[in-house]
Amino acid sequence: MSSTYSKNIKISIFGASHDSLMGVILDLVAPGIKIDLDYINNELERRKGGDLSSKRKEADKVKVVSGIFNGLTTGAPLTFILENEDVDSSKYDNMKATPRPSHADYASYIKSLGYNDYRGGGTTSGRLTALIVAVGAFFKKILSEKGIKIESSFTQIGNRTGEFLDPDEINDYIYDIASSNDSVGGEIKVIASGVEAGIGEPFFDSMESTISQLMFSIPGVKGVSFGLGEAFKEKRGSEVADEFEYIDKRIVTKTNYNGGINGGITNGMDIIANVIVKATPSIKRTFDTVNLETKTNDKVEIDGRFDPCILLKMPPIVEAVMAISIMDQMVGRYGYLWMK
Repeated sequence: MSSTYSKNIKISIFGASHDSLMGVILDLVAPGIKIDLDYINNELERRKGGDLSSKRKEADKVKVVSGIFNGLTTGAPLTFILENEDVDSSKYDNMKATPRPSHADYASYIKSLGYNDYRGGGTTSGRLTALIVAVGAFFKKILSEKGIKIESSFTQIGNRTGEFLDPDEINDYIYDIASSNDSVGGEIKVIASGVEAGIGEPFFDSMESTISQLMFSIPGVKGVSFGLGEAFKEKRGSEVADEFEYIDKRIVTKTNYNGGINGGITNGMDIIANVIVKATPSIKRTFDTVNLETKTNDKVEIDGRFDPCILLKMPPIVEAVMAISIMDQMVGRYGYLWMK
């Protein structure tokens, strides 16, 4: 099974949720880049999601074990590792033969010919997004120094919608859901500003294609759209035409319904991606399932340390994916030395 993304940059992840450690290898990194570990670790801290997230507490302090000398990249493969120190696999013993509904347990069992690591979801666990955050933070720092800014915000959590959701109200809402042994999903918007026009390779390697592919690698993501997204289906062409104008020696659009991308190519406006995240099925309840050993109907009682709303961890993850996507396309246009 492959755990490698390889286009203009190459990213390989290894390890699983309950392994002693996990890591990521970056290939085709320019030499002479300073790695800001404080910045990367701060992004990893953001990923923890606060008090309403899983009670699993990992330090998540990244270590660089290859590809760096005297604080600068050498051009050799760059390897980050994170240790898994707060692992409790006992809760998964009863789930070995009884796959959890809406999880990857059964699909992984078939894929691995019955040899899958079922502890905490194994290699399909959201735990591995910490590696994506580490890589994305490395790229995000480089992009920020080139004037590209990436931010995100919640636009919907459960049945609460709006560009500016009240944090206290949302916390109370999620707490009530968690108290009833349930979970909730939502939507998050990620915006990249400062990306030049002309980036993207249609048809099959467009900017939207790259972002979408990488966003869908995040466990729990069930939808990705751009600009107005789903609202396009009810609009007329006259209502969503991004008309051009010339301002301050720059060609811009008066509106940005298309989210900064036309024909798969950036147009210089903000890239806007909307990401839908499902409610996690990891909730303390009993569900119908089948027993893979006896081939009979069965029950599975899910227990462990879960997130009532995985969306709370998503800001640094979707920002990391956006950074990786942009870096991949920029390297494709200018070569890996563009990173410097």
